[in-house]
Amino acid sequence: MKAIPVPAIAGAYLFEPAPHRDARGFFSRTFDRDVVRSVGIDPDGFAQDSLSRSARGVVRGLHLRSGRGEAKLVRCSYGEVFDVVVDLRPDSPTFRNTEFFALSGESQVSVYVPAGCAHGFQALTEPADVAYRIDRPHDPAEDVAIAHDDPELAIPWPLPPALLSERDLRAPSLADALRRPR
Repeated sequence: MKAIPVPAIAGAYLFEPAPHRDARGFFSRTFDRDVVRSVGIDPDGFAQDSLSRSARGVVRGLHLRSGRGEAKLVRCSYGEVFDVVVDLRPDSPTFRNTEFFALSGESQVSVYVPAGCAHGFQALTEPADVAYRIDRPHDPAEDVAIAHDDPELAIPWPLPPALLSERDLRAPSLADALRRPR
C-alpha cells in the first residue's frame, strides 16, 4: 500500500493498495497502520467504522462537522462512486479547493479527508457501498450540510442526482454555510 498526497487539498491522501488477484478474485489490504502513520496520521485516532449502501444516482453530501470537525478515511468497498472533497478550513493554503475522485470496489483506494473538509459522493452503480473510518464518535448536533448543487462549487455530478435525504435537500449554499459559526 502506498500513500499519495492530494495537492489540491492540504493534508488529504489517497491510500492505494496492491490487490493480489487470481482466478478466485482478489485479496486487498485496505488499511495499514504503518503507512497511515508514515504521513502523520494517527492510526489509533479512529473511533468508529460505518458503512453506507446507495442506489445508482444517489448523492450523499456535502457533509462536515462543526467544532473540531471530523477526519475520515473513505473507501468504496463495492461498486463505484464519484467522490468529492471541499477544503473549508479558513487557515488552509487550499481553502475552498475542490477535488474529485473515482473510488471503486475494484481498486479499493481510500481517500483521507482532513477535519474541516466537506465530503460527498454519488453512487455510479447499483448498489455502491462506501466504508468510512471516522476519528470521533458521531454527534448529530454537529452535523453541517452544504447544497450539493451550489453554483459556486459547480460540482460536475456524472448522473442526474437522485434520492437525496431531506437534510441534503434543505442544505444551505456554501456562502450561507460559511457564515454560520463553526
